[in-house]
Amino acid sequence: MTTWRWAANLKWLFTELDFDARFEAAAAAGFAGVEFPSPYGRSPGVLRRRLRDAGLTQVLINTPMGEPGTPTRSGLACIPGREGEFRTGVERGLEYATGLDCGLLHVVGGIVPDEVSRDRAFARYVTNIGWAAERARGTGIRLVLEAQNKRDCPGFVLESQEQAAAVAEAVGDEQVGLLLDFYHLQIDQGDLISTYRRLQSRVRHLQLADAPGRHEPGTGEIGWRALLRAVADSGYRGWIGCEYAPAGETVAGLDWMRRVEEVAA
Repeated sequence: MTTWRWAANLKWLFTELDFDARFEAAAAAGFAGVEFPSPYGRSPGVLRRRLRDAGLTQVLINTPMGEPGTPTRSGLACIPGREGEFRTGVERGLEYATGLDCGLLHVVGGIVPDEVSRDRAFARYVTNIGWAAERARGTGIRLVLEAQNKRDCPGFVLESQEQAAAVAEAVGDEQVGLLLDFYHLQIDQGDLISTYRRLQSRVRHLQLADAPGRHEPGTGEIGWRALLRAVADSGYRGWIGCEYAPAGETVAGLDWMRRVEEVAA
């Protein structure tokens, strides 16, 4: 029997509360782990106390990204000429991941700039990921790569889940793995079960939201019972990040979790 390891994404869930109050709210709702993309506005010590007091595990953070509305809003890894900033961001991400006992650092790929060819941006991306993998070696922290859908993030450097997995394999699949988000996969490619089974050996972290609205499971078109049965049957034992915008109040919307708990029973 699979015991699901749900992680609340505190950027998306419990937004009825101030950020600092979301840790206790997540624990009270039954989550054992949390993830959020940007911890950098608070010190690792402050965040570590929040986690400890709530009895939570920090599962995942992202490398730093630029300001909303700027070309770096979805990461720096693919942008030629910004290598210094990228490396500084990876160093900072590793520092925070270490300080929070967080085992996964998502190295965010970025949007291909208008003036840069996709081939050149992708080459820069692969080189940067290779550097980050070497830098992370021996830290106990694994890097993960995520393909984001082209509707929400047009121009993103990774064009498919398969391409993300191929980069992870090319630079060292023990150090670098795949963050597979079923929402992004559904929007861009579909065929969720077959794609997951094909790539499962590379998957280090899963995230979910229903499509097309990015709300909780059961509000859209994805067949969650069959999908999660396939995940359970695969032997996946990692965390599943709940990265969705609740259709209403967060706790009231968690009924979906109870409905799928018996899927792997």
